[in-house]
Amino acid sequence: MSKFKFQIDPQSNQLKYQQLVDAVIDAIGRNLLQVGDILPSVNQLLKESSLSRDTVFKAYAELKNRGIVESVPNKGYFIAKATTKVFLFLDTFKAYKEVLYGSFLDALPENYSVDLHFHHYNIDIFEKVITESVGKYTKYIVMNFDHERVPEIIRQIPAGKLLSIDWQVHANQEASSIYQDFGKGLYESLLSELSTIRKYQCFTYLYPEFTYHPVESITYFEKFCTEHDIQFQVLKNSKKLDVKAGDLYLLVSDRTLSRYLDQCAERNLIIGQDTGVISYNETPMKKYIKDGISVISTDFELMGKKAAEFVTTGIAVHQQIPTRLTIRASL
Repeated sequence: MSKFKFQIDPQSNQLKYQQLVDAVIDAIGRNLLQVGDILPSVNQLLKESSLSRDTVFKAYAELKNRGIVESVPNKGYFIAKATTKVFLFLDTFKAYKEVLYGSFLDALPENYSVDLHFHHYNIDIFEKVITESVGKYTKYIVMNFDHERVPEIIRQIPAGKLLSIDWQVHANQEASSIYQDFGKGLYESLLSELSTIRKYQCFTYLYPEFTYHPVESITYFEKFCTEHDIQFQVLKNSKKLDVKAGDLYLLVSDRTLSRYLDQCAERNLIIGQDTGVISYNETPMKKYIKDGISVISTDFELMGKKAAEFVTTGIAVHQQIPTRLTIRASL
């Protein structure tokens, strides 16, 4: 007798066969189904779930193609291998997050399934998605953000199954974390190229009104400039960006990088000679734009690999991924 019971969710937008596929994978991830367990027969599912024969066969064929189940003539369908289902919760999907996501997927074995979600810094979405996910996954990878309700929400996830990544704000101290340093890491990155930065008359940090970049970066930027006698300013209104010859700019948003490049083109300013720019967060294209945009960035590929190690080994981890300044033509 199969331990697995399945009912169609009539409110779901997913196709019925996909609901069945996901339900089997979810049951494996929660150890309700294990290798060797038998699945309900086609006739049993027809009777219990009101599915069509074609729908059941399509779902079981998909599970067979993935190697999750195998069929034995006159006996039925059995679980062939365990599939681990992983919950990945990012803030937004930007180019550098794609690097992290790709590295994470590449480092996982084929029998791992990843559900990707985004919260867009919306606390209601954050709470809803996490609350609905609890108990459905083997591991949870979450990008937190700075909101007072985050700690109580993530406490719903067992600490041993939770990994906070990228930003350590409000991280559950009993859970694992792989993160970057947005303060001291910025300071030390700038310090590594102090002589180059001194070539410019004024160093402007554009911290736009729409960014969620950690505010501690402003404190360490000001600390760096003050301690090394560098003229500086912090702009918090992106509309006030006014690129001038002789000045250097630190930009945390690719939207403001685009605006900077537009102004340079309009004013015939040669980037790296008349003006300089450092962009935050490496992306695959920045090494090619204008012969190369200098970047301050953590290693998102390494972060993705380390997150995958946590998922596959289950070993607790607390690791800071280094932040570095990569010099290119724009500086």
